[in-house]
Amino acid sequence: MAAETQASLAVLEAAKRFLSSFHQPARLLVAVSGGSDSKGVLLALTRAIEATGDAGLSICACTVDHGLRPGSADEARAMAAFCASLGVPHVIKRWEGEKPASGIQAAARQERYHLLAAAADDLGATCIATGHTLDDQRETILMRSERGQGPGAAGMAAATLYDGRFWLLRPFLGLRRATIRAFLAEAQVAWFDDPSNANMRFERVRTRKRLAETGTDARGAWDAASRTRSSARAAAWLQHHARVHENLVAQITDAGSALVDADWRRALLAMTSVVGGRAHALPAQTVERLAAFLKSDQRGRLTAGRVVFDSRSTGLYLYREARNLPLMTLRPGEAGIWDGRFRVHNGGHGLVEVAAGDDQGLQQQRLIAAGVPPGVAGRASVSSPHVVSTEGCDSSQTRIEPRLSPYDTFLPGFDLMMAEMIAGLFGRQPYVRSPVHDLLTEMER
Repeated sequence: MAAETQASLAVLEAAKRFLSSFHQPARLLVAVSGGSDSKGVLLALTRAIEATGDAGLSICACTVDHGLRPGSADEARAMAAFCASLGVPHVIKRWEGEKPASGIQAAARQERYHLLAAAADDLGATCIATGHTLDDQRETILMRSERGQGPGAAGMAAATLYDGRFWLLRPFLGLRRATIRAFLAEAQVAWFDDPSNANMRFERVRTRKRLAETGTDARGAWDAASRTRSSARAAAWLQHHARVHENLVAQITDAGSALVDADWRRALLAMTSVVGGRAHALPAQTVERLAAFLKSDQRGRLTAGRVVFDSRSTGLYLYREARNLPLMTLRPGEAGIWDGRFRVHNGGHGLVEVAAGDDQGLQQQRLIAAGVPPGVAGRASVSSPHVVSTEGCDSSQTRIEPRLSPYDTFLPGFDLMMAEMIAGLFGRQPYVRSPVHDLLTEMER
């Protein structure tokens, strides 16, 4: 009983500290699955608000029913009843349609956050809280470090911006699962155990088992504070060495300096991902090939990750290679992502088709006027998005804006400074501000 009381104090203190960091007023959507972690977050936050009498904060909740196993709908309804007992508004969102035959966990994760964002819209929430714990963090760090992801071994951020709209907050990232379960046991609150958490087909389950058996801990490999400092140094390097022309060509001066510093190399690779419209950095083997090219200081071109690296006397120019460029059709009012690089919105009343092309050479002319070498301008301009046909619609009503693929779906808080710098280079507005004070210090401690 003494241990449970101590656990309850730790859980409630974490909840109060989390809530005290908020700008007010705020409405928080808690993602609740019925498992111990999310149920503990909901109960602790509810009790913390009751204890402080804080009228500026309110809570609602959502359960995502993935429909992947029998009984999931019953568990969702049970969570609805639990939320009702706490006086917390609750909605159930169900993953409809066919499920993929492979990569089911990744697909379920993607759909879960999509549905949580929809629930936040429905309930007027300004941010979303999830129940990730220190156990989840240890597993994530170990998995990423073993994949050789370098800075990726920072693990999960305590705050991550989803879809450029909602901050996902993880208030219990510093608590062990056993502590949260002791808190629930003292409160006489039961929870569900998802059978998939014991399925050895999944990498996380295998990693969890190994951690339990060996006590292996990779937390020291890379921490959030180090990642934040890395982001700041990467942003500073980009400020001094990068320019972007017409959202098509990134010009890098002194690209060779990226070879001598891990943070500067990370900045160059982040720009590469954006220019190539890819969410992930180049694989290690490709990075080695790029490093050899830069080290040689030769003039010429190298292609990697859908990006052409064009070395000239005036700098290194990055632009999308002119291969496998898509054709996209948008209905009236519809928006879509073109080539991973641009978000296109059809604001008219007819169908719009978007393809690669340079409308009458205007893009090439603008690039040359900006000081881009003609050879680079000619090659880069053919990869620009162009409205090639409309049906009863003025093409001027089609809005095209650059997309930052590495950050526009999930932006970890500790990478915010680098992402903001890149957004500015591409003429983008700053990302949505965090709902909590001192994001990079308060949330990452």
